[in-house]
This record gives sequence, C-alpha cells and structure tokens, in this order.
Amino acid sequence: MEHNVMVAGFGGQGILFLGKLLAYSGMLESKEVTFFPSYGAEVRGGTANCTVIISDEMIGSPIVRNPEVLIVMNEASLNKFQPRLRKGGLLIFDSSLIREPELRSDINIVKIPASEIAASIGDTKYANMVMLSVLLAETGIMKEESAINALEELTPARRRKALDANKEAIIKGRNYIEDKKSKNI
Repeated sequence: MEHNVMVAGFGGQGILFLGKLLAYSGMLESKEVTFFPSYGAEVRGGTANCTVIISDEMIGSPIVRNPEVLIVMNEASLNKFQPRLRKGGLLIFDSSLIREPELRSDINIVKIPASEIAASIGDTKYANMVMLSVLLAETGIMKEESAINALEELTPARRRKALDANKEAIIKGRNYIEDKKSKNI
C-alpha cells in the first residue's frame, strides 16, 4: 500500500501544517513517510504546496509527479495542479473559496465548504483540519485517532489554545462527509 497526496493553497491557510500532520500521523501508525514542502518567498499570501507519501514499504523517491489525491484550498492551486492529478484520482476542494471550477471528468471529486465549516467554529484558519478529516473519511489512509494524536504532539505551546477548535474542525468535517454519504449526495 502506497498513497501519495498533494496539498496546495495560499500561504497562511495551513497547507504545510496539514502535510506535516499527515506525514506525522503515518509515522504514528509505523508507516514509511515522506513530506516535501514547497512555498513561495512571500509566505503568507504566496503559494504553498506539499506532497506526502505514506507507504507500508520503503519509499524510493519523495517526488510526486501525479498524485492520487489532490487537496486544494484556492482556485489558483486548482488550476495549477488539477492537470497533474492521475486519472481516477481524488480531488478534494474547498467549495467555499472555489465557486464554479472547471473540473475534469476522469477523476473523483469531493466538494467541501471547508472555510464555511471552519467559520462556524470561529475562524476560517481551521479549514485545513476540515480538509484533513475529509481526506481521512474518503480514503481511510489512516485512523482519525492518529491524526488527532499527531495534532496534539505537533501543536506548539503558543498555539495550544487552538487545539480544541482544530479537533472540532476534524470532527465537523467527518460529520459533514458522513451526512453527505447517508443522503447519497
């Protein structure tokens, strides 16, 4: 089993933290992982993306040219990286920020109003955790419990106040997907 994921958006949306959290969650489950971040010089507001590979076996290269999963949190990233998503791959995008995208017909698509869900918790900065929970619910790459344990370990002391809200965002994202599946939407 090997999964490769690309996460992309603007700096400040927690793109790299989401990728780091995903990789660390894999480590907690004794998987082989790579985390390859990339961001523009602008940092906040500039582009940011990362790739994560999670595998049961040794990983030969951290380079992901055609990911099986693409998570995007803005339209610029969707336009840039959607062509690289492999045929039959999974696209997860924030439908709060990407309103009427042109989407390929040869991929699986999950629209999630991540920023709206995060805003209901108190701040759109939790949208990355909503996206993480959707990834876990849709793919089963790893257990939600591992992601929460990783979140607790990786959250720095200065951001500990946001820990409960991040956990709530994970739960709300999962609940949204479960509700959507139960209604066959």
